[in-house]
Amino acid sequence: MKKIGFIGTGNMGGALILAAAKSDSSNELLLSDIITEKAEALAKKTGGKVCDNITATKEADFLFLGVKPQMLADTMEEIAPVLKERKDRFVLVSMLAAFTCERINKAAGGSYPVIRIMPNTPVSIGEGMILYAANEKVTDEELEFFLKAFEKAGRFSPLAEKLIDAGASVAGCGPAFVDLFIEALADGGVACGLPRAKALEYAAQMTAGAAKLILESGKHPGRLKDEVCSPGGTTIQGVRALEKGGLRSAVTEAVIAAYEKNFEL
Repeated sequence: MKKIGFIGTGNMGGALILAAAKSDSSNELLLSDIITEKAEALAKKTGGKVCDNITATKEADFLFLGVKPQMLADTMEEIAPVLKERKDRFVLVSMLAAFTCERINKAAGGSYPVIRIMPNTPVSIGEGMILYAANEKVTDEELEFFLKAFEKAGRFSPLAEKLIDAGASVAGCGPAFVDLFIEALADGGVACGLPRAKALEYAAQMTAGAAKLILESGKHPGRLKDEVCSPGGTTIQGVRALEKGGLRSAVTEAVIAAYEKNFEL
């Protein structure tokens, strides 16, 4: 049994807490949040223990930093002395955009084992895409435990840390881009006479199915697109309209804009 602490139990932290509870209920979850009600609600769902930042920092074998980048300095000012006093083994787990393992250690004032993760919102239903990298101080056993402890969160992918920000611009920001696309598809259906609830259901299920087909078939999306586009048919006319509207360029530019924002954080 390990103790897994969370400083910050917001949307992403909360989703990972739920995944941890589903993955291995024998681990003890320590939940700390500036809004105590959030931590208490999650504790009721998971059997976790509500505590403060200091307690989580003292006791956790794996300590998740689930705060916003702009809050990290204040958080580290509070917990850094506690980390420094610890004589036992622990691992810091960071979810902060644009913060490398080295930058986390600099903020913490030490040289600690750090696992950096970039999850996305589908973690909340066990369908997340979680990118991760670890510094050289993390052992194979610790990494194996981490992956096992959160296996119910979704798909994990190791990635060189220098590529984490790029990967997060696709996997982490992508759900918002896809949500816009699904909403636009549904709007199109409504414009054609569909009830909104039906249009949204069709658009969402179609997107989920199309994504799963790519993953399970191994086919390139361009090939799958061609398989739908019959000569002289309806779909190719829709594709023509999307190309005219600059869909590919707009999506590519969205990813690049999200990526470049990392350098300002």
